Amino acid sequence: MSSPVPTTDRAARRRVLMLTPHFPPDTTAGAHRVRLLAPHLPDFGWEPVVVSVAADRYEGAIDPGLLALVPADVRVVRSPAWSFRWTRRIGIGDLGIRAYTGLRQTCVGLFERERFDALFITMYPTYPALIGPMIKRRFHVPFVLDYQDPWVGAWGDTVGTGAGGRPDWRSRATRWLAGRLEPRAVRAADALTAVSAATYEAVLAHYPDTAPAVYAALPIGGEAADFDAIRSGTANRFFDPHDGFCHISYVGTLLPLGVETMRAVLQAVALLKARRPDLYSRLRLHYFGTSNQTAGGATERVTPMARALGVAECVSEQPLRVPYLDALRVQVDSQALLLAGSSERHYTASKIYPALLARRPLLAVYHDASDVVTALRRVGRPPTIRVVTYDDRGADEATERIFAALVDLVASPRYDADAVDLEALNTYSAHAIAGRLAGVLDRVARNGTR
Repeated sequence: MSSPVPTTDRAARRRVLMLTPHFPPDTTAGAHRVRLLAPHLPDFGWEPVVVSVAADRYEGAIDPGLLALVPADVRVVRSPAWSFRWTRRIGIGDLGIRAYTGLRQTCVGLFERERFDALFITMYPTYPALIGPMIKRRFHVPFVLDYQDPWVGAWGDTVGTGAGGRPDWRSRATRWLAGRLEPRAVRAADALTAVSAATYEAVLAHYPDTAPAVYAALPIGGEAADFDAIRSGTANRFFDPHDGFCHISYVGTLLPLGVETMRAVLQAVALLKARRPDLYSRLRLHYFGTSNQTAGGATERVTPMARALGVAECVSEQPLRVPYLDALRVQVDSQALLLAGSSERHYTASKIYPALLARRPLLAVYHDASDVVTALRRVGRPPTIRVVTYDDRGADEATERIFAALVDLVASPRYDADAVDLEALNTYSAHAIAGRLAGVLDRVARNGTR
């Protein structure tokens, strides 16, 4: 779908209410979706109003540095939520449940007082998506449902909160409820957007008779301006980039279905130790934010595998999410970056775009059906971007190829700008992705509600 022509005529702008429970200073991955889109929508004729949750209602640590990246002219309306301090006592931690009533009341109040031409709701969490059908019925405004992850996916089927990450009664109950709630939101939506085509295609296939006819893939874009913030002196408190070692960093959550991929990477590191001890002695492999938790006693997910494979001495892990600007500093200071995917075919990592903008050599290991593979190969080639893929047989079959890539990378971790198509990279900028969203909003506003 082509993007509309940018416009700066304020009088000509339409208005969209963007509902996102996670938003800065919240530090979870979902906080970036609307943060990246909203500032650029006015260039394409849309004035956003962001509705999110009061900062003191987030359960994890907050990041003032991330909030400082939100332009002052982006209007953000905060809603109340039940405190996790007492909902946890009755077994409820989901922000979508805690914030549902407050978000609903805030949205209704805004629609009663102001004119909006569209409603955009992004998830996770999922439950606030049900506000969309209600707003549409009451105010006759088209509704766009945005998927950052599948609503009904592997959770409760092959993974969950049971022992060893297996499904238990709680995760199965969550999946059962999701299977009954998702159709209501999809049936009411006038458009579906998602971080990858595979994500929305799965929804269309599941609800062929009720899904909307308007849909688009909107990857999590990158914002080059974010890197300006670390030029003011954000220090690297995790490693010395000038100590002579080859520091390779992985920044992001390690999901249960990503463990197999990461084990294959560590198996390749073990091969490096056995076959090329000279290179192994130079390698330092760092993992940041693997638990996706921002506070509390997060469990290490990588180092137990590293110990079992005999390579723990070159691996460090910070399971808690690090502040966003610290994460950018780590990426810029690394000799290379590791990107690793999931055995789920739909998997599209939001972290690939900041990694590309960091302009460091990349080693990417993904299922060959992932959109990430297509994107990375469109943008660059070796030696700057090395992509290793595997098929449905599993990531283990890629171990030897990962080993070969590691040998080349540790021996010569150079960034060749000529091997990266910066113009192609621009198609993944936050500005470009916002233009694609504006095209969807234009279409549903023109068509009206279905």
